[in-house]
Amino acid sequence: MKSLLLTLVVSAGLVFSAAAQDKKLWAKSVIGQKAPDFVVEKWLTAEPATKGKFVLIDFWATWCPPCRKAIPELNGFQKKFADKLVVIGVSDETEAAVKKLTNPKIEYASAIDPKARMKKTLEVTGIPHCIIVDPNGIVRWEGFPFLDGHELTEKVIEDILAK
Repeated sequence: MKSLLLTLVVSAGLVFSAAAQDKKLWAKSVIGQKAPDFVVEKWLTAEPATKGKFVLIDFWATWCPPCRKAIPELNGFQKKFADKLVVIGVSDETEAAVKKLTNPKIEYASAIDPKARMKKTLEVTGIPHCIIVDPNGIVRWEGFPFLDGHELTEKVIEDILAK
């Protein structure tokens, strides 16, 4: 009986591990690791207070339809979880290009980094790409927020914040 139980536990673990490996990333995986230094060239909003909070960083661009689709979702996350989470959008475009985008309206912190320093460190090749960093600087979630089976949802964020 113990042998059967052990076999089932190991099999379940392998299935879960295989499912996790199926998650497509368009960046270098840093899950569970210390996040690279977060540097921007210019804040387009007030720089948010992040001490003691989780930080969701969204790498995006104005020309990217999925990026624009994510903005209302990110606005909602910022509103719902404001006591524990700070959402920051970072574009490597010019200030003028980002400010020109008015629909949808961004209601969270926004910055530009034309040198794409953190984006390059993470080797991001597809956007939007988000990471959630815990208050200790460890990456707790990464990926394309609309990837089937691996979507970034309120439930996912609630689970991360609860840990």
